[in-house]
Amino acid sequence: MDVSFLEPVFAAAGPYATVCADVTHTTESADTELELRVRALSEQLTEQGAPETVVEAVRARLLEGNEGGEAGTLRGRAVVAAADGTVVLDEVLADAPARETAEWSAHPDLLPVLRQLAGRVPHAVVVADRVGTDITVAGLAGREDEERQVEGDTFHMRKVKVGGWAHNTYMHTAENQWEENAGKVADEIESFNRRLPLRFVLLAGDVRARQILGDKAHASWSDLVVSMEEGGRAAGADREPIDRRANELVAEHEARDIATAVDQVQAAGAHGLAVTGTPAVVEALRKGQVETLLVTDEQDADATLLVGSSPLELGVKQQDMDALGVHGEVVPAGPALLEAAVASAAGVLVVPAAALPGDEPVAAILRYTDASTDAGS
Repeated sequence: MDVSFLEPVFAAAGPYATVCADVTHTTESADTELELRVRALSEQLTEQGAPETVVEAVRARLLEGNEGGEAGTLRGRAVVAAADGTVVLDEVLADAPARETAEWSAHPDLLPVLRQLAGRVPHAVVVADRVGTDITVAGLAGREDEERQVEGDTFHMRKVKVGGWAHNTYMHTAENQWEENAGKVADEIESFNRRLPLRFVLLAGDVRARQILGDKAHASWSDLVVSMEEGGRAAGADREPIDRRANELVAEHEARDIATAVDQVQAAGAHGLAVTGTPAVVEALRKGQVETLLVTDEQDADATLLVGSSPLELGVKQQDMDALGVHGEVVPAGPALLEAAVASAAGVLVVPAAALPGDEPVAAILRYTDASTDAGS
């Protein structure tokens, strides 16, 4: 996962309030329920010493659901506020968090956020009929979803009583219009795919519209199409089956990415292009070698590292800092590793506990190796 969207967090002055909240807003009493949940989280921050400006900034952002609109459709939300009350991160979670958290700390604990982020797998959801198409593209974390509507000329779509040669002309003209619309949709998807690129294209809606769009698909994404029978564009059509299928496909791609990365760590380690264990990963981060940082989703809360005046001045013990000629501050290991990854433009992948070789909490796939690279444990 590209974690460059976390740069504003680390650029701001701490301490930080980090909140993962359930903002589900789908019942008749949603306003009251959300108010109570946000009040409980706000009280936790206050009890931990967060100033009122910070607490109010978090509270106001989470209560946007009570104002309706898009914010009211979310189920989970992560918000990080800096010491001056500036909201430096506001991200949609894939679902309501299994456990809501509110932390006021010198260093933001963002691993729980990364575990639950929506939009971790770039994809397009396309709902088509013979008049037009709704396209939603969930891009990368830190980017808002993009939406497009492609509408064609509907003059020939009207129901008319025709027969004989007139009926054949009508059907031919309508088919041409559907194909023209599908061509516009295909071009839009191709534009998105060039920028991201997409991992899958979920296609729902009218069966004939889906068939025509499948025929118009560009070669670069035609193999990414997954078609489904449920769902449509009509007013009042149930969107839930489409969202459910999209979430299933995201989960499948994430599981595949994790399995591939873990296999790569094991295979590349033999050639020095992957390291496991905290000491080896810290050294690789310090040298800017890390292409992808893998961290398990259950980090030791008591584990710490030493960090100097910049995120990449880090070490496991004081001798490491002495070698760098800097004084080290004791920092929780999770935030220190994540900030170093952001500073070195490394990707980050959160993997299940015990997924890494030797039950290590962290591993890294490297950009390059050198004579001093140690594969770790």
